[in-house]
Amino acid sequence: MNLDISQLLFIASTWALPAILAITLHEAAHGFVAWRLGDDTAYQQGRVTFNPLRHIDAFGTLILPGMLLLLSGGRFAFGYAKPVPVAFGRLRHIRRDMILVAAAGPAANMLLAFVAALAFHVVQFFPANASFWLAENLYNAILLNIVLAVFNMIPLPPLDGGRVAVGLLPDPLAFALARLERYGLWIIVGAVFLLPMLGRQVGLDLDVLEWVVWKPVTLIMPFFTGLAGL
Repeated sequence: MNLDISQLLFIASTWALPAILAITLHEAAHGFVAWRLGDDTAYQQGRVTFNPLRHIDAFGTLILPGMLLLLSGGRFAFGYAKPVPVAFGRLRHIRRDMILVAAAGPAANMLLAFVAALAFHVVQFFPANASFWLAENLYNAILLNIVLAVFNMIPLPPLDGGRVAVGLLPDPLAFALARLERYGLWIIVGAVFLLPMLGRQVGLDLDVLEWVVWKPVTLIMPFFTGLAGL
C-alpha cells in the first residue's frame, strides 16, 4: 500500500531527529574520548562537541536518509555524519586507547537508547497528538541507536568493531585484519546487498544483515522496551 505525502512527512518527522542525534553524537563520542586520551586533532577542528550541527554531513546525514526513506515508502534509511579525525599515533597508549576511542561511538548509541527508553515515562504528560508523535520519535531512537551500535561493532575495519578487534588480537592477526580496512566498505556492501541477491538466485539464505545485525537487535530490544514500559 502506497503512502500519501502526509504519511511520508509524518514518518520522516519521527525519524529525522533520532537519526541526526544517533549519527552525529556517535561521531562526537569518538572525538571526545580521543581528546581525553591525548589526541587533540578533533578538538582543534572544533569537533569535540555534542552539538549535532558540527557533525552533520549535508548529503550523508540529511539528503541520503531522506531520499531512501521516501523511495522505500518509509521502510528503510541509511546515513552517516562527517567522520571525526583521530590520529591514533598521538594517543598515550595506542593499542588500548584505540579500542576505547572505537568503542565510544557504539557506547554513545547505547546510552542514547537508554535515555530514550527512560523518556517514555514522560510521554503521558503531553497532549494526545503530541504524545503519539513523541512516542514514535523515542521508539525510533531506541531502535536506531541499537541498530547502529550492533552494526558498528561488526569486527571488520573501518567499522568500530574492526578497530576494537585490531586492538585486541595478537599482532599477526591484528595486522592481517587491519590490512582489510581499504576493502572493508566494499566487503560490507557485498555482504549486505550482493550476497542476499545471489542467495535468492540459488535458493539459499545469505542475508548476512539478518544474522549479524537484526538477530542481536531482537535480543537486545526487549530490555529497552521493558525499561520504557512498553
